[in-house]
Amino acid sequence: VQLQASGGGLVQAGGSLRLSCAPSGRAFNRYAMAWFRQAPGKEREFVATISWEDRSAYYGDSVKGRFTISRDYAKSTIYLQMNDLKPEDTALYYCAAGGLGLSAGVYDYWGQGTLVTVSS
Repeated sequence: VQLQASGGGLVQAGGSLRLSCAPSGRAFNRYAMAWFRQAPGKEREFVATISWEDRSAYYGDSVKGRFTISRDYAKSTIYLQMNDLKPEDTALYYCAAGGLGLSAGVYDYWGQGTLVTVSS
């Protein structure tokens, strides 16, 4: 495993969580890094991505204004601050590293996922 995602848990609707994704064995500072999520019975969905050059960030429509992606180059770690969580945000959240894009296909490295459950 080269990317370790953590920070998931159970939270009530309207609450917040912060996910982290750190590498093991190598740094990913020259890669775009992203978060995707997959809910039971649904396809994997793009959440957010951040470039390595200038930290430009892009978000999926369903999380704009509520989630913020950031990265710490010194720790080679990315974060996903999730505010105003909704039950529909419940999913397994994956971090990924690779080219900058909204499609899962441009990312070469994936973490194991961390589960976020939002209760109503």
